[in-house]
Amino acid sequence: MKKTALMLLLAAIMIVAAACGGDQSSTPAEGNNDTNHESAEQQAEGSEQLEGEVAIDGSSTVFPIMEAVSEEYVAEQPKVKAPVAVSGSGGGFKRFVVGETDLSNASRPIKDKEKTLAEENGIDFVELKLAFDGLSVVVSSDNDWGTDLTVDELKQMWKEGSEVKTWKDIRPEWPEEEIKFFSPGTDSGTYDYWNEVILEDEPIRRDTQLSEDDNVLVQGIAGEKGAIGFFGYAYYLENKDKLNVVAIDNGEGAVTPDGDTIQNGEYAPLSRPLFTYVNVKSLEEKTHVYDYVTYTLNNSGALAEEVGYVALPDSDYQEQLNLIKEKAGK
Repeated sequence: MKKTALMLLLAAIMIVAAACGGDQSSTPAEGNNDTNHESAEQQAEGSEQLEGEVAIDGSSTVFPIMEAVSEEYVAEQPKVKAPVAVSGSGGGFKRFVVGETDLSNASRPIKDKEKTLAEENGIDFVELKLAFDGLSVVVSSDNDWGTDLTVDELKQMWKEGSEVKTWKDIRPEWPEEEIKFFSPGTDSGTYDYWNEVILEDEPIRRDTQLSEDDNVLVQGIAGEKGAIGFFGYAYYLENKDKLNVVAIDNGEGAVTPDGDTIQNGEYAPLSRPLFTYVNVKSLEEKTHVYDYVTYTLNNSGALAEEVGYVALPDSDYQEQLNLIKEKAGK
């Protein structure tokens, strides 16, 4: 009897121990699985460090957005170099269509002749919209009369052969102050856009001072009481302490550029989208380029607002992210 009771007691102890041991062994295992799962998720979320260079060139108007993107991106991926060169939309496309760059920033759509050159050189590309801009007509802060102009007055002032020499030549109540004209250079998408919507493809006047550097234009206009010029909205905001923006009348009253009038198109005809063009081969073969482009689309809206442009609707960025993923074969 004693022997039987002892055996039953030992069996009970072994069953309890096995049950407790099973609980203890399963709990840490579950915990370890969770820990490993979280670690994998964290790695997938971007802890991988990439290397390489993203070759970027193009528009001075788009430059402030992409400069901000590169600064933020390189802080997260310090082994990736992403300097943003500025040779104008046209200058950027000259390099892009022969395969010298991964991204080409532009303040106008790519032209048919540029598309043809890209095709001839085997360059497949995708067009991405980054933000909206309101091409801004500006005068010196010392100019207290030229507060608004019509589209027709702009054309009469800026076209080649114009007889407008002073502000009085535009409106008799304005002073006989000589006008100095400033414009982005001929490689600039802003120059092309102005030529199309204001000059209607007529030549610009010959005494216009041209520069691919918008900061040079800012200094020239700010330093001349009778000066007038134009460039992207962000450059006006950055220098509004020394420049006045001119309201533009397209037939329905004078409208000043701001976030609302630019996005809804009321600031016409000078509201426009800003682009970057991406080499599809770079997306497919260079992981760091694909990562940079997705980072750009995820952040360009907020960064565009920070530097003075107007963000697209969130859905537009998501559609383009899906497109990039498809183009890269991800």
